[in-house]
Amino acid sequence: MAHAAPRNRGMLEQGRTTDVFDARTHRMARIVLPVLAALVYGFWAAANRRYGGPITGWNLLFGFLTALVFAVVLITLLTVAPKLHRGLHAVAWAAFAGCAVGFLFSQSNGSIYRSVALGVGVMIGTFLVLFYRYYTKEDAEGHRLE
Repeated sequence: MAHAAPRNRGMLEQGRTTDVFDARTHRMARIVLPVLAALVYGFWAAANRRYGGPITGWNLLFGFLTALVFAVVLITLLTVAPKLHRGLHAVAWAAFAGCAVGFLFSQSNGSIYRSVALGVGVMIGTFLVLFYRYYTKEDAEGHRLE
């Protein structure tokens, strides 16, 4: 007859994971990763706007301003959104994702109706996924179970 091997009451029982990086690295990553994502987003928006033409000073300015706005909104959302209740938390991220995708599509010379439809579609999908995630990870009072 097979028996389960005895286990120590260690990391598995407490539900914690090991942390590879120290607190300083996590603090730096909360700024560096959104800035890198913003630079990619700004480059993408500027590339969509120039339609394969030459890179101009106005195009560079547009890309950097887009990256700046994206970074500020993303860092603000990363700071404020976890403090919100699960419904508002999901709405905030869904609105951000929908606006970001709709804006990118609008820069590629698409119609405004298609840009809005794409943004709303992404927003609805993002809201459904994130609301389900937050709903299953919080109790009724909004306390995180993790």
